[in-house]
Amino acid sequence: MNRSLLYLTFIVYFATSAKAQHDLSLDSCRALALRHNKRMLISHEKKTAAHYEQKTAFTNFLPKLSATGFYMHNSKSVSLLSDKQEWRLSHLGSSIQEQLKNGLTQSSNLLLPNLQPLLQLMAETDIATPLNALGKEISQTLQTDTRHIWGGVITLAQPIYAGGKITAYNRIAQRLYEVAGWEYEQERQSVILSTDEAYWQVVSLVYKKKLAESYLHLVTTLKEDVIKLTNAGMATLADELAIDVKANEADMALSQIEDGLALSRMNLCLLCGLPLNDSIHLSDELPSSSEPPSILQSDMSLAKNLRPELQCLTLATDIYQEKIRLAKSEHLPSVALTGNFLFSSPSILNGFQRKVRGIWNIGVQVHIPIFHWGESIYKVRKARAEAHASQYELEEAQELVALQIRQAAYQADEADKRMALANRNRAKAQENLRIANLGFKEGVIPSYQVLEAQTAWLSAQSAHIDALINIRITETRLRKAEGIL
Repeated sequence: MNRSLLYLTFIVYFATSAKAQHDLSLDSCRALALRHNKRMLISHEKKTAAHYEQKTAFTNFLPKLSATGFYMHNSKSVSLLSDKQEWRLSHLGSSIQEQLKNGLTQSSNLLLPNLQPLLQLMAETDIATPLNALGKEISQTLQTDTRHIWGGVITLAQPIYAGGKITAYNRIAQRLYEVAGWEYEQERQSVILSTDEAYWQVVSLVYKKKLAESYLHLVTTLKEDVIKLTNAGMATLADELAIDVKANEADMALSQIEDGLALSRMNLCLLCGLPLNDSIHLSDELPSSSEPPSILQSDMSLAKNLRPELQCLTLATDIYQEKIRLAKSEHLPSVALTGNFLFSSPSILNGFQRKVRGIWNIGVQVHIPIFHWGESIYKVRKARAEAHASQYELEEAQELVALQIRQAAYQADEADKRMALANRNRAKAQENLRIANLGFKEGVIPSYQVLEAQTAWLSAQSAHIDALINIRITETRLRKAEGIL
Protein backbone atom coordinates (compact mmCIF):
# COMPACT_ATOMS: atom_id res chain seq x y z
CA MET A 1 0.00 0.00 0.00
CA ASN A 2 2.83 2.39 0.85
CA ARG A 3 4.50 1.67 -2.49
CA SER A 4 1.23 2.29 -4.38
CA LEU A 5 0.73 5.55 -2.51
CA LEU A 6 4.28 6.60 -3.38
CA TYR A 7 3.70 5.86 -7.09
CA LEU A 8 0.46 7.81 -7.01
CA THR A 9 2.23 10.76 -5.42
CA PHE A 10 4.90 10.74 -8.14
CA ILE A 11 2.28 10.55 -10.87
CA VAL A 12 0.35 13.53 -9.45
CA TYR A 13 3.57 15.49 -9.02
CA PHE A 14 4.76 14.95 -12.56
CA ALA A 15 1.29 15.62 -13.98
CA THR A 16 1.15 18.89 -12.05
CA SER A 17 4.65 19.84 -13.18
CA ALA A 18 3.85 19.05 -16.78
CA LYS A 19 0.69 21.09 -16.56
CA ALA A 20 2.56 24.09 -15.14
CA GLN A 21 5.11 24.10 -17.97
CA HIS A 22 4.29 25.88 -21.21
CA ASP A 23 6.22 25.81 -24.46
CA LEU A 24 5.35 29.09 -26.16
CA SER A 25 6.22 30.68 -29.46
CA LEU A 26 5.88 34.34 -30.33
CA ASP A 27 2.56 33.77 -32.10
CA SER A 28 1.13 31.78 -29.19
CA CYS A 29 2.17 34.52 -26.75
CA ARG A 30 0.42 37.07 -28.93
CA ALA A 31 -2.72 34.96 -29.07
CA LEU A 32 -2.78 34.46 -25.29
CA ALA A 33 -2.20 38.16 -24.65
CA LEU A 34 -4.98 39.19 -27.03
CA ARG A 35 -7.33 36.71 -25.40
CA HIS A 36 -6.71 37.72 -21.78
CA ASN A 37 -5.85 41.41 -21.99
CA LYS A 38 -8.37 43.51 -20.06
CA ARG A 39 -8.00 46.52 -22.36
CA MET A 40 -8.88 44.30 -25.31
CA LEU A 41 -11.97 43.05 -23.51
CA ILE A 42 -12.98 46.63 -22.71
CA SER A 43 -12.50 47.68 -26.35
CA HIS A 44 -14.57 44.70 -27.49
CA GLU A 45 -17.43 45.66 -25.18
CA LYS A 46 -17.27 49.27 -26.39
CA LYS A 47 -17.49 48.02 -29.96
CA THR A 48 -20.52 45.92 -29.02
CA ALA A 49 -22.14 48.94 -27.36
CA ALA A 50 -21.53 51.04 -30.49
CA HIS A 51 -23.13 48.29 -32.58
CA TYR A 52 -26.31 48.42 -30.53
CA GLU A 53 -26.24 52.22 -30.58
CA GLN A 54 -26.25 51.97 -34.37
CA LYS A 55 -29.30 49.70 -34.23
CA THR A 56 -30.99 52.12 -31.83
CA ALA A 57 -30.46 55.00 -34.25
CA PHE A 58 -32.07 53.06 -37.09
CA THR A 59 -35.27 52.55 -35.08
CA ASN A 60 -35.98 56.29 -35.40
CA PHE A 61 -37.05 55.63 -39.00
CA LEU A 62 -39.74 53.21 -37.82
CA PRO A 63 -43.13 53.94 -36.24
CA LYS A 64 -43.31 53.89 -32.46
CA LEU A 65 -46.21 52.53 -30.44
CA SER A 66 -46.66 53.68 -26.85
CA ALA A 67 -49.32 53.47 -24.17
CA THR A 68 -50.05 55.80 -21.28
CA GLY A 69 -52.45 55.17 -18.41
CA PHE A 70 -53.63 57.25 -15.49
CA TYR A 71 -55.79 57.09 -12.37
CA MET A 72 -57.14 60.07 -10.42
CA HIS A 73 -59.15 60.29 -7.21
CA ASN A 74 -61.24 63.44 -6.68
CA SER A 75 -62.67 64.54 -3.34
CA LYS A 76 -65.98 65.48 -5.01
CA SER A 77 -67.79 64.51 -8.17
CA VAL A 78 -68.24 67.01 -10.97
CA SER A 79 -71.92 67.98 -11.18
CA LEU A 80 -73.58 69.21 -14.38
CA LEU A 81 -76.66 70.45 -12.45
CA SER A 82 -76.98 72.74 -9.50
CA ASP A 83 -78.85 71.63 -6.41
CA LYS A 84 -81.79 73.85 -7.38
CA GLN A 85 -81.95 72.30 -10.85
CA GLU A 86 -81.82 68.78 -9.40
CA TRP A 87 -84.74 69.64 -7.07
CA ARG A 88 -86.78 71.04 -9.95
CA LEU A 89 -86.19 67.91 -12.05
CA SER A 90 -87.18 65.65 -9.15
CA HIS A 91 -90.48 67.64 -8.69
CA LEU A 92 -91.15 68.26 -12.34
CA GLY A 93 -94.55 66.47 -12.40
CA SER A 94 -95.83 68.13 -9.26
CA SER A 95 -94.93 71.56 -10.58
CA ILE A 96 -96.62 70.97 -13.91
CA GLN A 97 -99.82 69.58 -12.38
CA GLU A 98 -100.07 72.44 -9.88
CA GLN A 99 -99.54 75.03 -12.58
CA LEU A 100 -102.12 73.24 -14.73
CA LYS A 101 -104.71 73.42 -11.95
CA ASN A 102 -103.99 77.07 -11.24
CA GLY A 103 -104.11 77.96 -14.90
CA LEU A 104 -107.40 76.08 -15.41
CA THR A 105 -109.08 77.88 -12.51
CA GLN A 106 -107.94 81.34 -13.58
CA SER A 107 -108.75 80.98 -17.23
CA SER A 108 -111.84 78.75 -17.14
CA ASN A 109 -114.09 81.64 -18.20
CA LEU A 110 -111.94 82.40 -21.18
CA LEU A 111 -111.87 78.88 -22.59
CA LEU A 112 -114.41 77.41 -24.85
CA PRO A 113 -117.08 75.45 -23.07
CA ASN A 114 -116.35 72.39 -25.16
CA LEU A 115 -112.73 72.19 -23.88
CA GLN A 116 -113.46 72.54 -20.19
CA PRO A 117 -114.32 68.85 -19.62
CA LEU A 118 -111.04 67.81 -21.26
CA LEU A 119 -108.97 70.22 -19.21
CA GLN A 120 -110.80 69.20 -16.09
CA LEU A 121 -109.96 65.57 -16.83
CA MET A 122 -106.24 66.45 -17.29
CA ALA A 123 -106.18 68.36 -14.02
CA GLU A 124 -107.71 65.45 -12.16
CA THR A 125 -105.35 62.89 -13.77
CA ASP A 126 -102.16 62.04 -11.73
CA ILE A 127 -99.30 63.17 -14.02
CA ALA A 128 -97.10 64.27 -11.16
CA THR A 129 -95.89 60.80 -10.19
CA PRO A 130 -94.57 59.68 -13.61
CA LEU A 131 -93.10 63.09 -14.42
CA ASN A 132 -91.40 63.26 -11.05
CA ALA A 133 -89.91 59.82 -11.67
CA LEU A 134 -88.77 60.90 -15.11
CA GLY A 135 -87.15 64.05 -13.74
CA LYS A 136 -85.44 62.08 -11.01
CA GLU A 137 -84.12 59.60 -13.56
CA ILE A 138 -82.76 62.45 -15.69
CA SER A 139 -81.12 63.99 -12.62
CA GLN A 140 -79.47 60.68 -11.72
CA THR A 141 -78.31 60.20 -15.28
CA LEU A 142 -76.57 63.55 -15.19
CA GLN A 143 -74.65 62.56 -12.03
CA THR A 144 -71.02 62.11 -13.34
CA ASP A 145 -69.55 60.13 -10.41
CA THR A 146 -66.08 61.43 -11.22
CA ARG A 147 -64.49 60.73 -7.84
CA HIS A 148 -62.58 57.79 -9.38
CA ILE A 149 -61.34 58.37 -12.91
CA TRP A 150 -58.98 56.15 -14.86
CA GLY A 151 -58.12 55.86 -18.51
CA GLY A 152 -55.32 55.90 -21.02
CA VAL A 153 -54.19 56.51 -24.56
CA ILE A 154 -52.40 54.31 -27.09
CA THR A 155 -50.36 56.34 -29.58
CA LEU A 156 -48.77 55.36 -32.87
CA ALA A 157 -46.32 57.93 -34.30
CA GLN A 158 -44.53 57.73 -37.63
CA PRO A 159 -41.98 60.48 -38.41
CA ILE A 160 -42.26 61.76 -41.98
CA TYR A 161 -39.73 64.61 -42.04
CA ALA A 162 -37.46 65.76 -39.21
CA GLY A 163 -35.19 68.21 -40.97
CA GLY A 164 -32.51 65.56 -41.59
CA LYS A 165 -32.06 64.92 -37.88
CA ILE A 166 -32.75 61.18 -38.06
CA THR A 167 -30.44 60.65 -41.03
CA ALA A 168 -27.63 62.61 -39.36
CA TYR A 169 -28.06 60.64 -36.15
CA ASN A 170 -27.80 57.36 -38.06
CA ARG A 171 -24.63 58.49 -39.81
CA ILE A 172 -23.10 59.54 -36.50
CA ALA A 173 -23.93 56.13 -35.00
CA GLN A 174 -22.34 54.42 -38.01
CA ARG A 175 -19.17 56.50 -37.65
CA LEU A 176 -19.01 55.79 -33.91
CA TYR A 177 -19.20 52.07 -34.61
CA GLU A 178 -16.31 52.38 -37.07
CA VAL A 179 -14.36 54.42 -34.50
CA ALA A 180 -14.88 51.65 -31.94
CA GLY A 181 -13.56 49.13 -34.46
CA TRP A 182 -10.40 51.15 -35.09
CA GLU A 183 -9.89 51.71 -31.36
CA TYR A 184 -10.09 47.95 -30.94
CA GLU A 185 -7.46 47.56 -33.68
CA GLN A 186 -5.25 50.18 -32.01
CA GLU A 187 -5.47 48.36 -28.70
CA ARG A 188 -4.68 45.08 -30.46
CA GLN A 189 -1.50 46.49 -31.97
CA SER A 190 -0.44 47.97 -28.62
CA VAL A 191 -0.92 44.59 -26.92
CA ILE A 192 1.12 42.86 -29.63
CA LEU A 193 3.93 45.40 -29.26
CA SER A 194 4.00 45.01 -25.47
CA THR A 195 3.97 41.22 -25.81
CA ASP A 196 6.79 41.25 -28.35
CA GLU A 197 8.92 43.48 -26.15
CA ALA A 198 8.35 41.23 -23.13
CA TYR A 199 8.97 38.10 -25.22
CA TRP A 200 12.26 39.31 -26.66
CA GLN A 201 13.30 40.64 -23.26
CA VAL A 202 13.04 37.12 -21.89
CA VAL A 203 14.95 35.72 -24.88
CA SER A 204 17.64 38.38 -24.43
CA LEU A 205 18.10 37.53 -20.76
CA VAL A 206 18.19 33.80 -21.55
CA TYR A 207 21.03 34.40 -24.01
CA LYS A 208 22.80 36.68 -21.57
CA LYS A 209 22.43 34.10 -18.82
CA LYS A 210 24.13 31.51 -21.03
CA LEU A 211 26.76 34.08 -21.90
CA ALA A 212 27.34 34.89 -18.22
CA GLU A 213 27.68 31.19 -17.43
CA SER A 214 30.20 30.81 -20.25
CA TYR A 215 32.13 33.83 -19.03
CA LEU A 216 32.10 32.51 -15.46
CA HIS A 217 33.41 29.18 -16.74
CA LEU A 218 36.23 30.97 -18.61
CA VAL A 219 37.20 32.99 -15.57
CA THR A 220 37.03 29.94 -13.30
CA THR A 221 39.23 27.93 -15.67
CA LEU A 222 41.72 30.80 -15.85
CA LYS A 223 41.68 31.05 -12.06
CA GLU A 224 42.59 27.37 -11.72
CA ASP A 225 45.47 27.81 -14.17
CA VAL A 226 46.76 30.91 -12.35
CA ILE A 227 46.60 29.07 -9.02
CA LYS A 228 48.72 26.30 -10.49
CA LEU A 229 51.18 28.88 -11.85
CA THR A 230 51.29 30.64 -8.47
CA ASN A 231 52.07 27.37 -6.71
CA ALA A 232 54.82 26.77 -9.27
CA GLY A 233 56.24 30.28 -8.69
CA MET A 234 55.44 31.45 -12.22
CA ALA A 235 52.67 33.91 -11.18
CA THR A 236 52.18 36.33 -8.32
CA LEU A 237 49.49 36.59 -5.67
CA ALA A 238 48.32 39.83 -7.30
CA ASP A 239 47.46 37.91 -10.46
CA GLU A 240 45.45 35.44 -8.41
CA LEU A 241 43.57 38.22 -6.56
CA ALA A 242 42.76 39.96 -9.85
CA ILE A 243 41.27 36.73 -11.15
CA ASP A 244 39.25 36.35 -7.92
CA VAL A 245 37.78 39.85 -8.38
CA LYS A 246 36.74 39.02 -11.94
CA ALA A 247 35.24 35.70 -10.83
CA ASN A 248 33.20 37.43 -8.12
CA GLU A 249 32.01 40.05 -10.61
CA ALA A 250 31.01 37.31 -13.04
CA ASP A 251 29.14 35.46 -10.31
CA MET A 252 27.32 38.64 -9.26
CA ALA A 253 26.40 39.46 -12.86
CA LEU A 254 24.99 35.95 -13.33
CA SER A 255 22.88 36.32 -10.16
CA GLN A 256 21.49 39.65 -11.37
CA ILE A 257 20.65 38.22 -14.76
CA GLU A 258 18.85 35.27 -13.17
CA ASP A 259 16.77 37.64 -11.02
CA GLY A 260 15.95 39.80 -14.04
CA LEU A 261 15.04 36.72 -16.07
CA ALA A 262 12.64 35.53 -13.36
CA LEU A 263 10.93 38.92 -13.26
CA SER A 264 10.77 39.07 -17.06
CA ARG A 265 9.12 35.65 -17.21
CA MET A 266 6.57 36.81 -14.64
CA ASN A 267 5.85 39.90 -16.73
CA LEU A 268 5.31 37.77 -19.84
CA CYS A 269 3.04 35.41 -17.89
CA LEU A 270 1.03 38.40 -16.71
CA LEU A 271 0.58 39.65 -20.28
CA CYS A 272 -0.41 36.18 -21.48
CA GLY A 273 -2.89 35.63 -18.67
CA LEU A 274 -0.91 32.77 -17.13
CA PRO A 275 -0.15 32.25 -13.42
CA LEU A 276 2.99 34.12 -12.41
CA ASN A 277 4.65 30.99 -11.04
CA ASP A 278 4.19 28.97 -14.24
CA SER A 279 7.32 27.67 -15.91
CA ILE A 280 7.37 28.87 -19.52
CA HIS A 281 9.88 28.01 -22.22
CA LEU A 282 10.09 30.08 -25.37
CA SER A 283 10.84 28.62 -28.76
CA ASP A 284 13.44 31.35 -29.47
CA GLU A 285 15.43 30.50 -26.36
CA LEU A 286 17.30 27.87 -28.38
CA PRO A 287 20.25 29.35 -30.25
CA SER A 288 19.76 29.66 -34.00
CA SER A 289 22.53 29.63 -36.55
CA SER A 290 20.63 31.91 -38.94
CA GLU A 291 20.74 35.65 -38.44
CA PRO A 292 17.51 37.68 -38.53
CA PRO A 293 16.70 39.14 -41.95
CA SER A 294 17.16 42.80 -42.64
CA ILE A 295 14.18 45.01 -41.89
CA LEU A 296 12.09 45.85 -44.92
CA GLN A 297 11.79 49.44 -46.10
CA SER A 298 8.93 51.49 -44.71
CA ASP A 299 5.94 52.56 -46.80
CA MET A 300 4.51 55.98 -45.92
CA SER A 301 1.34 55.47 -47.96
CA LEU A 302 0.20 52.51 -45.83
CA ALA A 303 -0.18 54.53 -42.65
CA LYS A 304 -2.81 56.84 -44.16
CA ASN A 305 -5.25 53.97 -44.63
CA LEU A 306 -4.13 51.55 -41.92
CA ARG A 307 -3.05 53.63 -38.93
CA PRO A 308 -5.90 53.41 -36.38
CA GLU A 309 -5.26 56.86 -34.92
CA LEU A 310 -5.62 58.54 -38.32
CA GLN A 311 -8.74 56.57 -39.12
CA CYS A 312 -10.32 57.55 -35.80
CA LEU A 313 -9.58 61.23 -36.38
CA THR A 314 -10.90 61.03 -39.95
CA LEU A 315 -14.13 59.51 -38.69
CA ALA A 316 -14.27 62.16 -35.95
CA THR A 317 -14.13 64.85 -38.64
CA ASP A 318 -17.05 63.19 -40.43
CA ILE A 319 -18.97 63.03 -37.15
CA TYR A 320 -18.56 66.76 -36.60
CA GLN A 321 -19.83 67.42 -40.12
CA GLU A 322 -22.93 65.41 -39.25
CA LYS A 323 -23.28 67.42 -36.04
CA ILE A 324 -23.48 70.56 -38.19
CA ARG A 325 -26.43 69.02 -40.05
CA LEU A 326 -27.91 67.98 -36.73
CA ALA A 327 -27.71 71.56 -35.43
CA LYS A 328 -29.30 72.91 -38.64
CA SER A 329 -32.21 70.48 -38.32
CA GLU A 330 -33.29 72.09 -35.06
CA HIS A 331 -34.63 75.21 -36.87
CA LEU A 332 -36.29 73.23 -39.67
CA PRO A 333 -39.91 72.02 -39.56
CA SER A 334 -40.73 68.46 -38.57
CA VAL A 335 -43.75 66.45 -39.71
CA ALA A 336 -45.13 63.29 -38.13
CA LEU A 337 -48.18 61.11 -38.70
CA THR A 338 -49.99 60.21 -35.47
CA GLY A 339 -52.77 57.84 -34.52
CA ASN A 340 -54.36 57.61 -31.07
CA PHE A 341 -56.88 55.48 -29.24
CA LEU A 342 -58.23 57.14 -26.08
CA PHE A 343 -60.30 55.33 -23.45
CA SER A 344 -61.58 56.25 -20.01
CA SER A 345 -63.98 55.33 -17.23
CA PRO A 346 -66.42 56.96 -16.73
CA SER A 347 -67.08 57.41 -20.42
CA ILE A 348 -68.83 60.45 -21.95
CA LEU A 349 -69.42 58.90 -25.38
CA ASN A 350 -72.91 57.67 -24.44
CA GLY A 351 -73.71 59.76 -21.42
CA PHE A 352 -71.81 59.36 -18.18
CA GLN A 353 -71.37 55.61 -17.72
CA ARG A 354 -69.10 53.60 -15.48
CA LYS A 355 -67.90 51.62 -18.48
CA VAL A 356 -64.74 51.61 -20.52
CA ARG A 357 -65.34 53.30 -23.84
CA GLY A 358 -62.82 54.60 -26.35
CA ILE A 359 -62.36 56.65 -29.46
CA TRP A 360 -59.61 56.66 -32.10
CA ASN A 361 -58.22 59.44 -34.24
CA ILE A 362 -55.52 60.04 -36.81
CA GLY A 363 -53.77 63.24 -37.68
CA VAL A 364 -50.64 65.02 -38.84
CA GLN A 365 -48.42 66.88 -36.42
CA VAL A 366 -46.28 69.74 -37.73
CA HIS A 367 -43.71 71.54 -35.60
CA ILE A 368 -42.24 74.78 -36.94
CA PRO A 369 -39.72 76.70 -34.82
CA ILE A 370 -40.24 80.42 -35.29
CA PHE A 371 -38.11 82.46 -32.92
CA HIS A 372 -35.62 81.32 -30.26
CA TRP A 373 -33.28 84.30 -29.94
CA GLY A 374 -30.73 82.84 -32.37
CA GLU A 375 -30.18 79.64 -30.38
CA SER A 376 -30.01 77.41 -33.46
CA ILE A 377 -27.58 79.75 -35.24
CA TYR A 378 -25.22 79.66 -32.28
CA LYS A 379 -25.38 75.86 -32.18
CA VAL A 380 -24.51 75.65 -35.89
CA ARG A 381 -21.55 77.98 -35.44
CA LYS A 382 -20.35 75.95 -32.46
CA ALA A 383 -20.57 72.72 -34.49
CA ARG A 384 -18.60 74.31 -37.35
CA ALA A 385 -15.88 75.45 -34.94
CA GLU A 386 -15.61 71.92 -33.51
CA ALA A 387 -15.42 70.51 -37.06
CA HIS A 388 -12.56 72.89 -37.92
CA ALA A 389 -10.72 71.92 -34.72
CA SER A 390 -11.13 68.24 -35.59
CA GLN A 391 -9.73 68.85 -39.07
CA TYR A 392 -6.68 70.59 -37.60
CA GLU A 393 -6.16 67.67 -35.19
CA LEU A 394 -6.25 65.27 -38.13
CA GLU A 395 -3.66 67.28 -40.07
CA GLU A 396 -1.40 67.49 -37.01
CA ALA A 397 -1.72 63.75 -36.42
CA GLN A 398 -0.82 63.03 -40.05
CA GLU A 399 2.35 65.07 -39.67
CA LEU A 400 3.26 63.35 -36.40
CA VAL A 401 2.63 59.91 -37.88
CA ALA A 402 4.85 60.74 -40.87
CA LEU A 403 7.58 61.82 -38.45
CA GLN A 404 7.12 58.68 -36.37
CA ILE A 405 7.44 56.46 -39.43
CA ARG A 406 10.63 58.24 -40.49
CA GLN A 407 12.09 57.85 -37.02
CA ALA A 408 11.17 54.16 -36.99
CA ALA A 409 12.75 53.77 -40.44
CA TYR A 410 15.97 55.42 -39.25
CA GLN A 411 15.99 53.17 -36.19
CA ALA A 412 15.54 50.17 -38.47
CA ASP A 413 18.53 51.22 -40.62
CA GLU A 414 20.55 51.80 -37.49
CA ALA A 415 19.57 48.34 -36.20
CA ASP A 416 20.78 46.73 -39.43
CA LYS A 417 24.10 48.59 -39.22
CA ARG A 418 24.44 47.75 -35.55
CA MET A 419 23.83 44.08 -36.32
CA ALA A 420 26.52 44.02 -38.99
CA LEU A 421 29.00 45.79 -36.70
CA ALA A 422 28.19 43.42 -33.82
CA ASN A 423 28.87 40.41 -36.06
CA ARG A 424 32.30 41.76 -37.03
CA ASN A 425 33.21 42.67 -33.45
CA ARG A 426 32.10 39.27 -32.20
CA ALA A 427 34.28 37.47 -34.74
CA LYS A 428 37.28 39.63 -33.84
CA ALA A 429 36.73 39.19 -30.10
CA GLN A 430 36.43 35.41 -30.56
CA GLU A 431 39.69 35.32 -32.46
CA ASN A 432 41.37 37.60 -29.93
CA LEU A 433 40.30 35.31 -27.08
CA ARG A 434 41.57 32.26 -28.93
CA ILE A 435 45.00 33.86 -29.48
CA ALA A 436 45.16 35.06 -25.85
CA ASN A 437 44.37 31.60 -24.48
CA LEU A 438 46.94 30.05 -26.79
CA GLY A 439 49.59 32.60 -25.79
CA PHE A 440 48.82 32.11 -22.11
CA LYS A 441 49.28 28.35 -22.45
CA GLU A 442 52.58 28.94 -24.22
CA GLY A 443 53.67 31.34 -21.46
CA VAL A 444 54.17 34.37 -23.71
CA ILE A 445 51.04 36.30 -22.63
CA PRO A 446 50.34 37.27 -18.99
CA SER A 447 47.05 36.53 -17.26
CA TYR A 448 45.80 40.15 -17.25
CA GLN A 449 45.81 40.17 -21.06
CA VAL A 450 43.70 37.02 -21.03
CA LEU A 451 41.29 38.79 -18.67
CA GLU A 452 41.16 41.74 -21.06
CA ALA A 453 40.44 39.37 -23.97
CA GLN A 454 37.71 37.66 -21.98
CA THR A 455 36.17 41.02 -21.06
CA ALA A 456 36.25 42.12 -24.70
CA TRP A 457 34.70 38.80 -25.74
CA LEU A 458 31.93 39.24 -23.15
CA SER A 459 31.23 42.79 -24.34
CA ALA A 460 31.13 41.74 -28.00
CA GLN A 461 28.84 38.80 -27.29
CA SER A 462 26.52 40.97 -25.20
CA ALA A 463 26.43 43.63 -27.93
CA HIS A 464 25.59 40.94 -30.45
CA ILE A 465 22.66 39.76 -28.31
CA ASP A 466 21.43 43.33 -27.88
CA ALA A 467 21.64 43.94 -31.63
CA LEU A 468 19.83 40.67 -32.32
CA ILE A 469 16.95 41.54 -29.97
CA ASN A 470 16.90 45.18 -31.05
CA ILE A 471 16.39 44.28 -34.70
CA ARG A 472 13.40 42.14 -33.76
CA ILE A 473 11.77 44.83 -31.60
CA THR A 474 12.58 47.59 -34.10
CA GLU A 475 10.84 45.66 -36.85
CA THR A 476 7.71 45.33 -34.71
CA ARG A 477 7.74 49.04 -33.89
CA LEU A 478 8.15 49.95 -37.55
CA ARG A 479 5.21 47.77 -38.53
CA LYS A 480 3.11 49.34 -35.78
CA ALA A 481 4.07 52.82 -36.98
CA GLU A 482 2.88 51.84 -40.47
CA GLY A 483 -0.33 50.33 -39.08
CA ILE A 484 0.27 46.82 -40.47
CA LEU A 485 1.19 45.03 -37.24
